[in-house]
Amino acid sequence: MDISKGLPGMQGGLHIWISENRKMVPVPEGAYGNFFEEHCYVILHVPQSPKATQGASSDLHYWVGKQAGAEAQGAAEAFQQRLQDELGGQTVLHREAQGHESDCFCSYFRPGIIYRKGGLASDLKHVETNLFNIQRLLHIKGRKHVSATEVELSWNSFNKGDIFLLDLGKMMIQWNGPKTSISEKARGLALTYSLRDRERGGGRAQIGVVDDEAKAPDLMQIMEAVLGRRVGSLRAATPSKDINQLQKANVRLYHVYEKGKDLVVLELATPPLTQDLLQEEGFIQAKGYPTYTNVEVVNDGAESAAFKQLFRTWSEKRRRNQKLGGRDKSIHVKLDVGKLHTQPKLAAQLRMVDDGSGKVEVWCIQDLHRQPVDPKRHGQLCAGNCYLVLYTYQRLGRVQYILYLWQGHQATADEIEALNSNAEELDVMYGGVLVQEHVTMGSEPPHFLAIFQGQLVIFQERAGHHGKGQSASTTRLFQVQGTDSHNTRTMEVPARASSLNSSDIFLLVTASVCYLWFGKGCNGDQREMARVVVTVISRKNEETVLEGQEPPHFWEALGGRAPYPSNKRLPEEVPSFQPRLFECSSHMGCLVLAEVGFFSQEDLDKYDIMLLDTWQEIFLWLGEAASEWKEAVAWGQEYLKTHPAGRSPATPIVLVKQGHEPPTFIGWFFTWDPYKWTSHPSHKEVVDGSPAAASTISEITAEVNNLRLSRWPGNGRAGAVALQALKGSQDSSENDLVRSPKSAGSRTSSSVSSTSATINGGLRREQLMHQAVEDLPEGVDPARREFYLSDSDFQDIFGKSKEEFYSMATWRQRQEKKQLGFF
Repeated sequence: MDISKGLPGMQGGLHIWISENRKMVPVPEGAYGNFFEEHCYVILHVPQSPKATQGASSDLHYWVGKQAGAEAQGAAEAFQQRLQDELGGQTVLHREAQGHESDCFCSYFRPGIIYRKGGLASDLKHVETNLFNIQRLLHIKGRKHVSATEVELSWNSFNKGDIFLLDLGKMMIQWNGPKTSISEKARGLALTYSLRDRERGGGRAQIGVVDDEAKAPDLMQIMEAVLGRRVGSLRAATPSKDINQLQKANVRLYHVYEKGKDLVVLELATPPLTQDLLQEEGFIQAKGYPTYTNVEVVNDGAESAAFKQLFRTWSEKRRRNQKLGGRDKSIHVKLDVGKLHTQPKLAAQLRMVDDGSGKVEVWCIQDLHRQPVDPKRHGQLCAGNCYLVLYTYQRLGRVQYILYLWQGHQATADEIEALNSNAEELDVMYGGVLVQEHVTMGSEPPHFLAIFQGQLVIFQERAGHHGKGQSASTTRLFQVQGTDSHNTRTMEVPARASSLNSSDIFLLVTASVCYLWFGKGCNGDQREMARVVVTVISRKNEETVLEGQEPPHFWEALGGRAPYPSNKRLPEEVPSFQPRLFECSSHMGCLVLAEVGFFSQEDLDKYDIMLLDTWQEIFLWLGEAASEWKEAVAWGQEYLKTHPAGRSPATPIVLVKQGHEPPTFIGWFFTWDPYKWTSHPSHKEVVDGSPAAASTISEITAEVNNLRLSRWPGNGRAGAVALQALKGSQDSSENDLVRSPKSAGSRTSSSVSSTSATINGGLRREQLMHQAVEDLPEGVDPARREFYLSDSDFQDIFGKSKEEFYSMATWRQRQEKKQLGFF
């Protein structure tokens, strides 16, 4: 096979091949996410955005089904090897086993992966659309990464902790286990809708949800008609096998090589790992790991973000030179507030929402309460205290807030707790809209420094009441670091000669004079900022001293001469790590993370707490319906503590609430819709809420089709009548496909045309357009009223077919429906 012909010019995106008759054939895009257990697949992902493709590697996955034979595996392995040779060294190889896929692999398939029994007959499609003659049971599980597996059509397959989907063609019933969380239910429903939309000709199937069996008797009657009456109690929830962060921190680096006929496995190091330590199957067997262990093979220069972050530092000379070369240019952009407001990517890279010229309020935590600080002393903080700094600014006509929680090195545990509780009180006062950034002394982010315009001074003492410092020694030494008002901080250090450094400027304050000491390595910008700071610290006589020309009194004040660092400090390297997004959860009191690869705004769900790691900052995004908000900061701290690269615990942690994202957060996303969460609830949310309270099927918010369940009788015979209707007669208007005989566990049935007043799904346009919800005909779903139009009316009004309309982005559908009176 000529592989190069199968590569569409190395276009960005996803490409999938399946093993079939000892060769690999492309999988149609509409079938992506479906995996047959008797086959092997090869998946190639090429970065799509121009920014991502610069020096970024492609990912090549080899997936093995549970029932895949040796021939299928051999064909896939050979194809992967030839494909790798064609692609060259910029490729990361992954070995995936069914049910144990990596986060990277799962991120390709949203809203989930579907495991299908048996094999694929060569004369059939990978996914049968318009298929209504079907009965199957799918076991849905997972949090951020969801999968659905075909299981035995029996109550024995059920348990209390997962979700099960009974698919009857024209009726799909999602049964939620009593131990499932609201987020799991919502994600299960998203997968159910995806299945319906892909396999039922644009959504012609009705969906019912059993959230409480007692409140959905009619749906339960249908389930019992298919599965039989349930005997005994359900099995308990399956224990979670999630790996927590503490377990993931147990990293080992091995050197694996062949010596003669032997495979040698030599352990080199444990965390923290360093890049200079870097100079497959046999290794897995030698270590006794499970056969489904994920394997990632990387080449020098094509390392993945996850691999690089296992090391304390990672140097890439070419990228570093690019960034260092562009540093001066970025400094000039910092002052352009308009660019920071309109270019969130720039704001994210510079970590600046604006130039710091907004409104500033400061409180010092005193006696466990917040005391306002005199504006004249706003930039003067004490190492023994905690402070709240509220910054108010406007962006694109909207008032926004950042609340900095600054923690001094000498603050007590009680004061830190009081800092957090006072921050919560302020957040409540402002309606829960504050972005909260936890800042540790000495690790202040650029914007925090910009707020004080280069005049931030940190004293090694405790503040008295109202923020005034207590009395201290008459001789004090301050180190000034920075070149402009956006990166300068001044910190008090021990008043001794060993504290000096030739790269910086120091202020030595004595009883009679203030020495301004210029190290040999400092530049003109540093001197300029030091002259601004000296007026904040002391109003005594100022005397400039050059390194090597100090008067005797200078050394006497420091207790005599002593060695100090005299080498010029090298420019600080800007980390080149790619941002990574994780879903946070807790298991047995430990943090569990699921990474979302190639992330977008769509991955932020209202039930989630998401962690965005940009290396210099940790963002924790709090969905409006998330239930563990108070755990978020602790999760961020645990993430840093357990990170295998030995991350600094002083890394700023930023809490961001849904709908109040600052540009420094949204700039890390490829695109961002600021109105995504201000529109009406999605149809999925409507369906998610309605079945739980429904007592009959007529109360379920369901999708449009010709099966009018609300007309069914509500007595004990309803289940049998329903099943008979589902099996009644063949709908000749559908192009049904018979599944492969190899696909075990699926029985066939036929579908029935509606006996209701709606013929072929068509209602008169006057009944649907510009109508209030209460005026719609019975059984019409208000969120999808346009679907009740006949095909000809739909084409006439919308100018396109239903299939074309529902293939559009959701926001475009909503926009057209609003314009045409169907919203």
